[in-house]
Amino acid sequence: MTALIFLIFACIAVFCGISLVVQTHPIASALSLIGVMGSLAILYLQLGGEFIAMAQIIVYAGAIMVLFVFVIMLLNAGAETPTFQASTFVKYLGIVLLVAFLGLISFIIQAALPKTEGVVFGGFQGTAADVGRKLFTSYLLPFEVTSVLILIALVGAIVLARKEI
Repeated sequence: MTALIFLIFACIAVFCGISLVVQTHPIASALSLIGVMGSLAILYLQLGGEFIAMAQIIVYAGAIMVLFVFVIMLLNAGAETPTFQASTFVKYLGIVLLVAFLGLISFIIQAALPKTEGVVFGGFQGTAADVGRKLFTSYLLPFEVTSVLILIALVGAIVLARKEI
C-alpha cells in the first residue's frame, strides 16, 4: 500500500512539474507548482517527516506561492507568445537528447557517489530541533543553494516581466 501511495503522488508531482514548465500562463504555472509542493508534502509524510511536510505546505505552498502569485498579478504578466515555431523533428530530437543527457548525468552521479543505505519509510522520527540541526549541519549547502535559486528565479521573473519605458 505504501508503494502504491508513493507511486501515485510521485506521478502527480512529475505531472505537475511538467505542467509547470509547459504552461504559457504564469498563474497556471504557479498552480502547478502548488500541486508539486502538495505531492512532495505527502511523500514527506510517508517518510515519517511530519514536521517537514507541514513546513512544506505552510511555507512553500502557502507563503511563497502567495508571494509568486502576488508578484505575477502585480506585474500584470500575460500569457506568453511563442517567438518561433520549432519543427516536429526538433521537438522529438530534443526529448530524446534530454532523456539521454539525464541518463548520462545520473550514471555519472551514481558512479561517483559512494553506496549508501536505502530510504526506510518512517525511519526519521525527529523533532523540530532534530530537523533544524540536520538542515544546518549535514544539509546546509543544498539548503543555501535552494534559497539562492529561489532568489534568482524571483529576480529573473521581475526582469523578464519589466516593461520598457
